[in-house]
Amino acid sequence: MRDVIIACDFKNKEDLFEFLKPFKGKNPYLKIGMEIFYKEGPTLVKELKEMGFKIFLDLKLHDIPNTVEKAMKNLSSLGVDIVNVHSEGGIEMMKAARRGLDSTEAGKKTKLIAVTILTSISNEILKNELLVDADVSLVVKKYASNAKEAGLDGVVCSALEAPIIKEMGLISVTPGIRFADDAKGDQKRVATPAYAKELGATYIVVGRSITQAEDPVAAYDRCVKEFC
Repeated sequence: MRDVIIACDFKNKEDLFEFLKPFKGKNPYLKIGMEIFYKEGPTLVKELKEMGFKIFLDLKLHDIPNTVEKAMKNLSSLGVDIVNVHSEGGIEMMKAARRGLDSTEAGKKTKLIAVTILTSISNEILKNELLVDADVSLVVKKYASNAKEAGLDGVVCSALEAPIIKEMGLISVTPGIRFADDAKGDQKRVATPAYAKELGATYIVVGRSITQAEDPVAAYDRCVKEFC
């Protein structure tokens, strides 16, 4: 089932809650990322869950397997709906994340996904800065294959790679979503909600096109209409 996730990249809880006021009764899916999580901590996530919101906790864990397993064990009790790691940590690290998440009953209900290649990364950056000569799509496919081998539920990728992920039987969470009349910002591989649907994405993550809109609720409804 497809869904729209709002990227709540706010500097603090007060700004987030002010933004959410007009959404009363809609309870959209929310992405809580590093910026606000490092400011407000797990308490914010618990509050949002108690209010009925679904949560994608976007912390992109990336460390040695033992550290990631312990960190994920701590996060598992929050009962979020989706949480992620960086696939570049390797298969053993992703397996460790799965063990940590599955160590609690709440964690067993959480989908675990892996970031493949950030949507801000282009082929030029891969080659010139990261010394990876393969095309982005091939790297995404390999990283997704590793995630599947590690027992994860899906990956974060651009909508452009969603068809590859769908063929592999994994869910795809796709940032870099813009309306046709929006600026790209710092994203390189972008798509509209309608095109993401056509490509077979499971979830789209939409930030500024909703959070900075004159009417965020109308922008959210537009996303849902075009994608779901």
